[in-house]
Amino acid sequence: MKADLIVQNARVYTADPQNPHPESLAVSGNRILAVGGKADVEALRGPATQVLDGCGGTLMPGFIDCHYHLQLGSLELADAQLEGIFTREALAVRLTEYGQQHPELEWIVGQRLPYLPGEPLTRLALDEIIGSRPVVLHSFDGHTVWANSEALNRANLLNGAVTASGSEVVMLPDGTASGELREPAAFRKITELIPKPGEAEIRRRLHQGLAEAAAMGITSIHNMDGDYQQLSRYMALEDQGELTLRVYTPFSVTPETEEADLGEALEMAKANPVGLARGGAAKFFMDGVIESCTALMLDEYVDAPGNYGSALFSAELFNRLAAACDNHGLQIFVHAIGDAAVRRTLDGFEYVRSRNGPRDSRHRVEHIEVIHPDDLPRFHELGVIASMQPAHAPKETAGEYVWPARVGSLRWDRSFAWRWVRDAGARLAFGSDWPVVTQNPFRGLQRAVTRRPWITGGYDHSQTLEEALLAYTREAAYAEFKENEKGMLRAGMLADLVLLDTDLFTAKQEQIEDVRPLLTMVGGRVIFDEY
Repeated sequence: MKADLIVQNARVYTADPQNPHPESLAVSGNRILAVGGKADVEALRGPATQVLDGCGGTLMPGFIDCHYHLQLGSLELADAQLEGIFTREALAVRLTEYGQQHPELEWIVGQRLPYLPGEPLTRLALDEIIGSRPVVLHSFDGHTVWANSEALNRANLLNGAVTASGSEVVMLPDGTASGELREPAAFRKITELIPKPGEAEIRRRLHQGLAEAAAMGITSIHNMDGDYQQLSRYMALEDQGELTLRVYTPFSVTPETEEADLGEALEMAKANPVGLARGGAAKFFMDGVIESCTALMLDEYVDAPGNYGSALFSAELFNRLAAACDNHGLQIFVHAIGDAAVRRTLDGFEYVRSRNGPRDSRHRVEHIEVIHPDDLPRFHELGVIASMQPAHAPKETAGEYVWPARVGSLRWDRSFAWRWVRDAGARLAFGSDWPVVTQNPFRGLQRAVTRRPWITGGYDHSQTLEEALLAYTREAAYAEFKENEKGMLRAGMLADLVLLDTDLFTAKQEQIEDVRPLLTMVGGRVIFDEY
């Protein structure tokens, strides 16, 4: 058999411990044909073989982003982008400009707004910017919405509302809603009123999102929200040859989900098991986020005495639904940010194992922004995967970062504790949580390797470059039961790979974020090419 493609003169990184840095690689069809010495691979060259000069850049497995929201992020690309806005003055300028650029829009929707320092953002402040049209601004983490008076009036929320546990319509002293709504159960009545794009527009925006991922060298994602309709969109794109990512899509489980509803998750698992788009998992939200004090904590928030956050699932409800999912053979992903949420999730997984018996379930805890040391060994004991996002960790404790002050310095060593988690024997997988932060894996790599303690004498949770790369490749493939198919460059495995413009292993740490792909390939198909 002759190769379709041979890559030479690259710094090959395979993530394969048996053959970490070979000289050359060959691809045939959708699989890797050979990885080895230059002469051995050259022998596979035929008259139709394309030979690519890697120019000394790193050739590596394609990035597998273990925490991603493809449809959500793609749909948001048409809204006002508010990332990097840290003052009310800058927010006013951005929203005014966007409103003037889009006079046709009935609603003004913004995305990725940070939690602004100082006094909370209110509907009254938003009314001063735009009062004639409803304004809805989503926080960068997706757990808070700020709305102006017009939006609140249309949703009949101006006088507040009773919401589910773990959510809140924040009120002003005068008995009216402030405009801040915490968690989807509180802001769903507003967001459901925003006009939805049609299928053609959804597909157009998905193409844009897919193109952005390909340009970042991302070849697979674990999509952290979903249902059969969303999976069907991806399968339709696959049928048309337009899907350029492998998309693992779970069924979203809410506190309102009944056990009978899990039939949809089972249909998703059966629909396309060997395709680019597939199901087979269930996703839970155990708590909220630190920034809005909705993450469930073992100890109270430093700047909100008496507030421990709250859970979206009671222990009993989570245990029951998780056991049902596990009994059906579904993998379980659980958003758990606070240390109490992490513990409740691990308690649930322990309950599931005791009830259903042990199996290779590879259930996962997503985020783990704070963890109690007593819970560290439980990941290894229960076979639970730690799915974490390096770019979520604040670089420092001052300035625009609200997060460190909320948890307090006594918990800083327990925060984003990648080193503790790894050293405790857990399998560690990395992702971005796009669109909460950029999907750029090079920023994630840089944050992982340059992380420094926030306090003198604090614990160093930084990762080596290879540890971080493995968390985005081989370990990420393991986290979705695909370690025999992808995540490494090895003969017989899928030709999911990326060629970089730089040798990652000689680049300075502070320059890693600037590295860019020259070529991205999924199953032997080039999906991005700036070579």
